[in-house]
Amino acid sequence: MKRREFICLIGGSAVAWPITALAQQPALPVIGVLSSQSAAAVARPLAEFQRSLSELGYDDRKTIGIEYRWADGHYDRLENLANDLVHRRVATIATFGGDPPALAAKAATSTIPIVFVVGSDPVKFGFQSQSAGW
Repeated sequence: MKRREFICLIGGSAVAWPITALAQQPALPVIGVLSSQSAAAVARPLAEFQRSLSELGYDDRKTIGIEYRWADGHYDRLENLANDLVHRRVATIATFGGDPPALAAKAATSTIPIVFVVGSDPVKFGFQSQSAGW
């Protein structure tokens, strides 16, 4: 091998290595947030949600991603928004705004975990834990 060919080979490998290393990094898990309301309407509980995630070591764009879907009071949009999150293959769906977004998420998936807070009886609406040991 000639000296010039050797230098080109080493130089080309050095340039390709960072690209290969970036391509091999796993994608961040994504939390889908679904709300029947606007971002402004749920600002306070959403801030608490994000603070709690941070306390657990989950930081947006560092260790997780967060995808937001807002219905802005248009409940008829929840089904499409929930389906969009499922299509995006989020790791879990967190809902804000009562029963409607939780029910839309439940209708959209039977495999993605759904985290929700509702004032009504969750068992009455068919929300049972699917996890072993719960």
